[in-house]
Amino acid sequence: IAYEIAKKYKVPSFIVDPVAVDEMVEEAKISGLPGLERQALSHALNLHAAARKACEKIGKKLSESRFVVAHLGGGFSVVPMVAGKILDTNNANSGGPFSPTRAGTLPTQPLIKLCFSGKYTLADLKKMTTKEGGLMAHLQTSDAREVEKRIKEGDKKAELIFRAMAYQTAKEIGAMAASIGGNLDGVVFTGGLANSDMFLSMVEEKVKFLGKIFRFPGELEMEALALGAYRVLTGEEKAIVYGG
Repeated sequence: IAYEIAKKYKVPSFIVDPVAVDEMVEEAKISGLPGLERQALSHALNLHAAARKACEKIGKKLSESRFVVAHLGGGFSVVPMVAGKILDTNNANSGGPFSPTRAGTLPTQPLIKLCFSGKYTLADLKKMTTKEGGLMAHLQTSDAREVEKRIKEGDKKAELIFRAMAYQTAKEIGAMAASIGGNLDGVVFTGGLANSDMFLSMVEEKVKFLGKIFRFPGELEMEALALGAYRVLTGEEKAIVYGG
């Protein structure tokens, strides 16, 4: 789309931090089975944008920073980011905490049995794990506001599931902090669920020992796309040219 618009108006076009940005360290890609490599798929655009905003808060260059950044949307991306590079990621479609629509990491042996039970097709299982998992599977809604409403009305199941999602998120943040040896400038939260004081208070209670907490709620993508192109046009960064 960008190329076609740019061609018409005779201006340059840029792609900024697509989901397949691969900055992962080699050891992070290895799984327990050869041939099943862990993939570098994350909400890279929003993650980098939130880290830049955190750097502005502490007066530090992105190239000198150390964060764990968590994008909390329909799917969650939790990453260790050193000097602006995403060194590992949970890949929201295949692992990490469950989220409003994703199932997250699942017990392998029961999952294998489920796959061969004859009850579900490949398409069914993909839908169950990426679009109808997490909150949707447990509570039949992916809207955290609805879940909070139920909790305030005394729904104990809704509270347990919400706490479980917060527990898994905090656990993933701790794991990513350990993967880079700690010594963080802080933990950064972004995405739609960063608007939820109830959810973030549950997570922050468990991870506040890691350092400062930063919240940048919502999606920063449009701003991040514009600023990414601007940094190249002003010479602050160099564009990488793909293709041949």
